[in-house]
Amino acid sequence: MNISQFNPIHPGEFIKSTYLEPFDLGINQLASNLDVSPSTFASLVNRQIKLHPDMALRLSRVVGRSPESWLLMQSNFDLHNEKKVIDLSECQPIDFKL
Repeated sequence: MNISQFNPIHPGEFIKSTYLEPFDLGINQLASNLDVSPSTFASLVNRQIKLHPDMALRLSRVVGRSPESWLLMQSNFDLHNEKKVIDLSECQPIDFKL
């Protein structure tokens, strides 16, 4: 697989496809277990907000996976999307050879 073709998944999309849909869980139920508002959790699941460290800790406790894996998922998603839009043509590398 060509890494440039890899399309990382948003954590909210992962939560929806791995936990909500297969186990017939509602957003309100999981939000309650996470001790967050249903609207905040729905925003994450619907990819409207980013996953932050506090949510990574909550998800780790409630559904599993390490907090680091949750944050890495968000970071990979963000980096992939930024690579598509950022113009680095004016950024010039520095030669650090001695």
